[in-house]
Amino acid sequence: MSENKPNIQWYPGHMAKARRTMQEDMKLVDLVIEIVDARIVRSSRNPDIDKLAGQKSRLILLNKSDLSEDAENARWIAHFSAQNIGVVALDARTRTQMKKVVAAATEACREKIERDRRRGILNRPIRAMVVGIPNVGKSTFINSFSNKSVAKTGNKPGVTKGTQWIRIDNKLELLDTPGLLWPKFEDPVVGMHLAYIGSINDDIINKEELCMHFIEEILVRFPDAFDKRYEIQCEGKKPHEIMEAIAVKKACLVKGGEPDLSRVANMILDDYRGGRLGKISIEVAE
Repeated sequence: MSENKPNIQWYPGHMAKARRTMQEDMKLVDLVIEIVDARIVRSSRNPDIDKLAGQKSRLILLNKSDLSEDAENARWIAHFSAQNIGVVALDARTRTQMKKVVAAATEACREKIERDRRRGILNRPIRAMVVGIPNVGKSTFINSFSNKSVAKTGNKPGVTKGTQWIRIDNKLELLDTPGLLWPKFEDPVVGMHLAYIGSINDDIINKEELCMHFIEEILVRFPDAFDKRYEIQCEGKKPHEIMEAIAVKKACLVKGGEPDLSRVANMILDDYRGGRLGKISIEVAE
């Protein structure tokens, strides 16, 4: 199965428009805050952002770090810090790391703040663009950061349709942007990983096939993940056999007692997206 990865591609028309808008708005900001999913850091970084940001100051937020392994979060922080890129791991649903985000944003813009000071410009707020692929929690972060509901949130891609400025305080202003993918995933693994976390429209995906690849990949590093969650025995079983066992255990059956693999696939992927399979980092720092 591992040799026949699905070629998942998704780049709806509104993303091309959003990219053009982002390119225009980039000249208005001092800092680009890129939010990624801590479970798939590599795949959830849009390569177009580096091109669009140019020489702008950068800050990376490893969101959903409560769903990824603590040790891997630490490795990713070290990875970006070694490149002199500011990085903070957080769960955007809470405000516990927001002081760290402010400190990291200020540090990333330290040279700009110093230039302003020399020119007699004091207390001008940092203007930051918040970017990222769909469904990584940009709007949730902005709402937590501002401590009010100013951005629409949802557990599916495409909720944020346009840009808007949000003033956090007299030190920081954020520009919310729609989730943005890139036109083609050269590596099919990227499309698969994005589909795992819900950054690809579920309606275009064969979720049974995707789930079998997901099971195969997870078992390599987390052989007990499905045993614990679904109280089954995975050892010696192939992915489709594991799905069938889960169907029987959870009574996901259709007429005649056949396993409802579509329902099982939705259950497994929803459980992963919600952290119910445990802390699982699919991509590790090298």
